[in-house]
Formats: sequence, structure tokens, C-alpha cells
Amino acid sequence: MPKVRRSPSGRIPQWAIDEAFGRQAQQAPWRAPEPAPHNAGRPAFGRAPRPHGPRKRRLLPALGVALVICLYFTPSFLSRVVLPFAAPYLPGATVPPPGYEAASSPLGTPPASTGSTAFVLQESPDPGQRFAAYDPCRPVHYVVRPDFAVPGGDALIRDAVAATSAATGLQFVYDGTSTEAPADEREAFQPDRYGKRWAPILITWSTPQESPGLAGDIAGDGGSTFIQAPGQPMVLAAGQIRLDAPDLAGILASRPDGTEQVRAIIMHELGHVVGLDHVSDPAQLMHADNVGVVDFAAGDRAGLALLGSGPCVPQL
Repeated sequence: MPKVRRSPSGRIPQWAIDEAFGRQAQQAPWRAPEPAPHNAGRPAFGRAPRPHGPRKRRLLPALGVALVICLYFTPSFLSRVVLPFAAPYLPGATVPPPGYEAASSPLGTPPASTGSTAFVLQESPDPGQRFAAYDPCRPVHYVVRPDFAVPGGDALIRDAVAATSAATGLQFVYDGTSTEAPADEREAFQPDRYGKRWAPILITWSTPQESPGLAGDIAGDGGSTFIQAPGQPMVLAAGQIRLDAPDLAGILASRPDGTEQVRAIIMHELGHVVGLDHVSDPAQLMHADNVGVVDFAAGDRAGLALLGSGPCVPQL
């Protein structure tokens, strides 16, 4: 992981962002990626690529009285969409027209880095780029499917999104409810449902019966799709989160701090959606086996601030 030092102003210096994204003064000529086998890098929803194996949220008895909430979530939808060229939109196109809502500069400003190195960024499939992030020059849209929602679910999602927005500087926009069901292989472009743009982040309250990947101890999973135009940095788009509604409803009903715990679970999943992976430090919310952390910690915030400083790519 590249080391990111703070500038005198306390903000992440541009050279550090450039280094993290693998930029060079003279960019090497772009070469088309080698064709990937079907579903390469696209694990089944809720299961991490080997050697990590499944990561789960466990409920363990503590002293025979309380429950320890452990977050074992995995980034999902590690799929990659490489655009053949930036063509005008045509009926039946498999990608949207480029530049939808693209501004000339970032819409928000990430906070100053905490200086912590206790974070891990999801590895980009592009070997020339350390990690991918959402385009900060566009709003990050999201929708919620309300089926099976837990009591107060709307407020929990809203608060978790607001915390993620503040930690990254990304500007999230709620587009309302959706009837779209969760899917292991979600389409990143759905013009009939969402118009001529990349699909918004989909947050669903689901069940193990509807989503077998949530069976057993798994309380949720999520991630985003990698999108890349020729010669341009890879970015994230069309994320998705699935939440085990019966499991989370049980946490809300059985724990005095259930609201904080469920909100933390959603924040953890949003961390995966915007590009964070699990860490080994148990003091961070993004630790795979989280016990009692209900807010982003210093390492989480350092990683989220860097992810909010990603490149603007109007060619997408």
C-alpha cells in the first residue's frame, strides 16, 4: 500500500493521490486488456475470491448473557466492464452515453486524512492502478427496495449514507424506492429501469430464502462493479448491498444498542461499496470480526478520505 503523507494544510496532497492511482507524468500508451474468462474476478454474491473464503457476521454468546456482533462481510460484484469505445448512445446499447451528470470538478471535498494506515483498499483489476473509486465529479445515486425492511430501516440507511458521504466527500443522492430484486449478477446498465446512466447503488432488505448467500451467519454483503473506458482510470459504479432483514430485526429487538449495531453493519457494507476491504486492526469498523465498534475509526476514515479523492472520468 502506498504511504500517504499529509500536506501542511492537512489535506491529502495531489502527488499522493497520483501515486496511489499509479499515475505517471508521461502516461504509457494504453493497451487493451487481455480477454478474461467468463465470470473472471466475479465471485458469487456474498463469497470472497479464494484464499479468503466466506466472511460472515456471527452472533456469539458472551458470558451467557449478551451477544457479540461480529461483522464478516465481503466485497462483492468484483466484476469488470471494459468499454470498447465512447460511442453515442443507441437503442439497445449495453453502456450509457458518456458524461452523464459529470461536472468539471469534484462535487465535494474529502476531509483531511487522519494519518492512519489502518485501512486496506480493494485491489483494482487493472495492474497499473492501485485501487478504484467512485467518480467524485458526479453524484452517487442510490435506491432502496423496501420489502422486508426492519423497523426504522429508512433512517438507518439514511444515517449510514450520510456518515459515508461525510467521510469521503462523495455526494450521495437518494432516488427513492425500487422494485429491483437483489441478484448475484446484477446488470450495471438498466436503461428501462433507471434511464441512460449507470445503475444506482441498490440497497435491499432481503432474506435467506430470497438470497441464499445470506443463509447461516451471514447478515449482509456488498460491493461495486469496476468500469473502465480505454486509456482512462478504472472507477466504481452500480454497487449493491443485501441485508439479512430477519437477522438484523433480531438485533434491533434483542439489544439495547441494536440501532447503533445495525447502522454500523450498513456503514461497513457501504465501506465495501466505495472501495474498502477488511483490515486486521480490531479497532476499525472495517475489521472482519468487529466487536463493539459502531462508527468509522481513524483507519477507516483515512481510507475513505483517499477513496473520495479518486479521478474524475467524464468519458464514462
